[in-house]
Amino acid sequence: MNQDQPSPIIVKLDNVSKIFRSNSHHTVAVQNVSMQFSRGELVMLMGPSGSGKTTLLTLIAGLIRPSTGSVHLFGQDILKFSQPELQHLRADAIGFIFQNFLLIEALTVLQNLIIVQRFAGKSNHFATQHSLNLLRKFDLIQLAQQFPSKLSQGQKQRVAIARAIANDAPLIIADEPTASLESEQGFEIIQILHELAKKRSKCVIVASHDLRIRKYADRILHINDGQIN
Repeated sequence: MNQDQPSPIIVKLDNVSKIFRSNSHHTVAVQNVSMQFSRGELVMLMGPSGSGKTTLLTLIAGLIRPSTGSVHLFGQDILKFSQPELQHLRADAIGFIFQNFLLIEALTVLQNLIIVQRFAGKSNHFATQHSLNLLRKFDLIQLAQQFPSKLSQGQKQRVAIARAIANDAPLIIADEPTASLESEQGFEIIQILHELAKKRSKCVIVASHDLRIRKYADRILHINDGQIN
């Protein structure tokens, strides 16, 4: 491989565990997980509720720190990062897609896309034009000035995906992205996620119970009691 080319490995976990402690009790949410995730692949994470899926996603994103082990993003040990450095990394390089969308209700659709780019240091002019282009791509331009409360569930999720890729993040983390959607809308979201991995060379990690994703996944990881099987 040419040394000037970026490494295909986006995420590397080495013996990662996460234990939540409360008084005399403790819960092992993730146990000794070691794995890698690369550009251009869609990885599906499956497991029952409480199995550790969401905890693993938050560890990958640096939202929580592991109790043991190490998490490397883009070849860097994020345990060595300060909180401001982690916030900057997430703003620039990680796109989040949530089951409940988490759009800012007080902002229009357009403003929801602009704000994440402004936080990453983009100019208002660039962020506005880029957001409008994304809304056209996702067939949402007619909703640019609408507030999230006026949108359907499927429209909200498409806005959330557009927001997740607004900064051209190489890592997309999706937590149950189709759970709140009707069947046809959910299938459309699955196709978009697959396209992000294959046509735009993103690393897409999806925690989901939606069995339709299996057809599009490069790998399916089963987690139970915090362990990958």
